[in-house]
Amino acid sequence: MTTGLLGQKLGMTQLFLDGGRAVPVTVIEAGPCRVSQVKTRERDGYAAVQLAFLELPDRKASKPSRGHFAKANLPVFRHVREFRASGDTPVGSTITVSLFAKGEFVDVTGVSKGKGFQGVMKRHHFRGGPETHGSMFHRAPGSIGSSSSPSRVWKNMRMAGHMGNVKVTTQALQVVDVRPEEHLIFVRGSIPGARGSLVVIKKSVKAS
Repeated sequence: MTTGLLGQKLGMTQLFLDGGRAVPVTVIEAGPCRVSQVKTRERDGYAAVQLAFLELPDRKASKPSRGHFAKANLPVFRHVREFRASGDTPVGSTITVSLFAKGEFVDVTGVSKGKGFQGVMKRHHFRGGPETHGSMFHRAPGSIGSSSSPSRVWKNMRMAGHMGNVKVTTQALQVVDVRPEEHLIFVRGSIPGARGSLVVIKKSVKAS
């Protein structure tokens, strides 16, 4: 059995727990995913399964993609990812959101929202200078290096630059509800990415 599943973020809402307490949750459409390839220790050096998610029209697929899925007697899919696996999972089988149970913890990986080129106050939460008239130092980063020694800018200096659009993993999110008939999973809290973006859901490695 695989340890994870592919899905897409639908948005956020709230659910009411027993006792009437409301908790914020992110709704994820997880699966169904098809097993498009199986890797074994004897042939590949490790055991894993390749999961495919969201069918794609043939006219939009590349020739190598069509050949890869034809080998597994499957239609073409938009997203493909590998997951470590144990046991026997044949090619063509379907993995659904019933892989997860209510109350357990998961790690969710996605690509954060891109925010373009940002200054140090937004990107690194610098306080900035006085806002009074005449200070001439409001949102600037300040000094960035030494003088004659070492005559360069130190590595990892916090400066303005590209913000967001990076791979982010949020760990130990609790599964509040699972609806297998609708392929939905509700995890407590927020996850990276915009609505409709691809996310990878795995069983948590830190929380039991």
